[in-house]
Amino acid sequence: MQDAMPQPVRQSDVLDPARAQAMQVALGHAATLGVGDTLPPFFHQLYFWTPIPPEDLGRDGHPKVGGLIPDMGLPRRMWAGGRLRFDAPLRLGVPAERVSYCDKVETKNGRSGPLAFVTLRHEIVQESVIRVTEWQDLVYREDPDPLARKPAPPVAPMDEDQRAQHNFDATLLFRYSALTFNGHRIHYDQPYATAVEGYDGLVVHGPLLAQHLMLMAEASLGPLTEFSFRATAPLMHFETATLCRKDRQFWVRGPDGRQCMTAAA
Repeated sequence: MQDAMPQPVRQSDVLDPARAQAMQVALGHAATLGVGDTLPPFFHQLYFWTPIPPEDLGRDGHPKVGGLIPDMGLPRRMWAGGRLRFDAPLRLGVPAERVSYCDKVETKNGRSGPLAFVTLRHEIVQESVIRVTEWQDLVYREDPDPLARKPAPPVAPMDEDQRAQHNFDATLLFRYSALTFNGHRIHYDQPYATAVEGYDGLVVHGPLLAQHLMLMAEASLGPLTEFSFRATAPLMHFETATLCRKDRQFWVRGPDGRQCMTAAA
């Protein structure tokens, strides 16, 4: 644990309906959103971009660590999960501000080597009211040992009351990366994803899976007040996923039965 946390970062944006419509279309829905409409849950990922010059990017396409996220000397970044609290709706076409804090930094030794855990907190404000608070849990680790056996992923439950199948091809991953201004190369650069980070293909964004689960939750349960999710195994771009719900519990099941994500609303 470090002694002094980095200073908060403030960003302003106007929640442009065109970007939300592009997201609707990318997800296979009709473009219905307009000025004044409520932003769907987790669509705030489309805003508050941080454009930085190429020399300030790391090898993975993400901004170099050392600002809001301390540099802990570990090259691989993964979004492990998160939690959201929806206190009031965000409205399209209205200026908003996001204030980002580094809440926690921890280092541990795992079975695969040293790990660093970072929790970021984002507060999104519109008209002087905090409307959404989001906690992001990030994990940093060493490059994979090509000779090491990969740990067995957890097995997903099969007792869902509701399910929906989704495919995530390379075009969708590219469009989602573009809409969220996410430069992480594991989502669009297959040689990098396989040769450097040791994946079997392009990695489906954890937040994209969480986005689908949130929309499923909202459709079945009504407006959300809280939502949490945890990534448990990566899903590849060539795999069909099954999105599952049982009451207020949600999960993503891979084609081989492995559990890729769990969530609760």
